[in-house]
Amino acid sequence: MSDSTDFALDDSFADEFFGLSRRCFLLGMGHRRKLAYRSGTLRDAVTGEVLHTWDAVSERIAPSDYAVRLTTRSGIGVRLWEDEAGIWLEEGRGESAERRCLSASPVRLPRFEGHPQADALRALHADILVNIAPAGPLPNFLIYRTPWYRDAALMLMCLRQTGNLSLAEEWASGLREPFDRNNAGHEEPDNLGQALFIASLFGGRAHPLVRAVLDAVPRFEQESHIAGFSDFAPHPVYQTKWLKYGLRSLGIDDPYRIPAVFDSYSALFWMDYKDAHVPGARFSADAVRLYPYLGWAEAHFYGEAPPEPVQAGRYPLSWEARASQADYRGMARLSPELAARRIGAPHTWHSAEMFLYLLEMT
Repeated sequence: MSDSTDFALDDSFADEFFGLSRRCFLLGMGHRRKLAYRSGTLRDAVTGEVLHTWDAVSERIAPSDYAVRLTTRSGIGVRLWEDEAGIWLEEGRGESAERRCLSASPVRLPRFEGHPQADALRALHADILVNIAPAGPLPNFLIYRTPWYRDAALMLMCLRQTGNLSLAEEWASGLREPFDRNNAGHEEPDNLGQALFIASLFGGRAHPLVRAVLDAVPRFEQESHIAGFSDFAPHPVYQTKWLKYGLRSLGIDDPYRIPAVFDSYSALFWMDYKDAHVPGARFSADAVRLYPYLGWAEAHFYGEAPPEPVQAGRYPLSWEARASQADYRGMARLSPELAARRIGAPHTWHSAEMFLYLLEMT
């Protein structure tokens, strides 16, 4: 993360963000081809190759239905959508309409029937699924090349809820390194617990990653907890909570105690150990606008209302701005305006925090 910015951080930020991202949509859940729709043009989201263009006079993007509907100047109807089998394109009307599959690979898409936020849950779930890439579960496949253990762990919590863990199995089963080294190559100790949690979902104690993590832990031990730098700052409470959670997920004895010190990241870990928390300054409004997953995690921890309203019809619902390790040039294949502002959207840590909050708290 980075705290610098070159765009407004007042109450108009959400309107500015959604204005910049209007009329665009990503498709390609799970192992399907990644596609980017924008203003009548469909591209390969990875290569930028133009696949289809339409002279659209009207369009409707329905994130919770994974669909885009167009009407062309000549009156032809176009429908682009995903279902549990694949991505589909239909052009024409009635019996004369032509339908073809653009990419096929199975995913599970629960409707969350009866939930008051069913539309938002479906849209957020799709954002998580579309960022499952050959490299693994990514924060945003347009601007990140390798998975982050922290983001991936939250994504896997969501996929476990929806029966889609198998989509990440090949990546997770091949993990051998205790650290993702995504923050300027640093070995961040919160990765240790995240790696153990990931291993618990794919092979358990038999996973080779477990031994590698346990061998690395002593390098970060300080008295009865672990400590080091995460996101370029010390976060011993957060790091120890993740380690304890990972060990418990595997049924391994846990000798560690969470230190009774203030840690600004303590409230990011809402999954357990809520009583092990020393109150202090919370994330600023500016930080939450740039990195909204911080605000959602805090709200989950404290049992508070969400940090921003959920408007399920907008796309995308999640983002991250001006992150230090992201390459925002890739965003241009979806939205040149977002790329210029260094905003990555959707962002799966944000999507996952929203999804898990809404599922549990509403």
